[in-house]
Amino acid sequence: MSRDPLNVLIRRVDPDVPLPTYAHPGDAGADLRTTQSSELKPGERAVLPTGVSVALPEGYAAFVHPRSGLAARLGVALVNAPGTVDAGYRGEIKVIVVNLDPHETVRFERFDRIAQLVVQQVERVRFQEVAELPDSARAEGGFGSTGGHAGVGGTSSTSGQAADGGATGGNRYASVVSDREGQ
Repeated sequence: MSRDPLNVLIRRVDPDVPLPTYAHPGDAGADLRTTQSSELKPGERAVLPTGVSVALPEGYAAFVHPRSGLAARLGVALVNAPGTVDAGYRGEIKVIVVNLDPHETVRFERFDRIAQLVVQQVERVRFQEVAELPDSARAEGGFGSTGGHAGVGGTSSTSGQAADGGATGGNRYASVVSDREGQ
């Protein structure tokens, strides 16, 4: 089922920056580019401007997601991924990047693609306080309660073994460095 595209007003803060574009039909994220060259040594982070601001319709938000190629090839991640652009925000979209590579410096040039912008419809909710929540199959299970990772020790109960420091060591969380599944 194909829907008409949502119209989103966009303003170029930098008059030369290319507008966000979708690389392929069916892509969820439109590429954001930086307007500023930057060099990040291992462990350094920076706030990179994108040169654009948007006016989203009420009931929508935009989420700034990392680019998988930058993560896989260079170790670049977004510090607050996904970043949230609220419907009422009219300032320039900026992206907080970090170089997680332990040895190599990463260089960004003007107009390099640095992130993806995903626009989604969001619900406005009214929180209703209650003394007890209804039961569910999952209950309070989280933080590795379903297992599936060597660092979790194969637990599938809702006891929260990984979060309580079970088979994960002193930091109470499974290491993502040893993730054999590459996720």
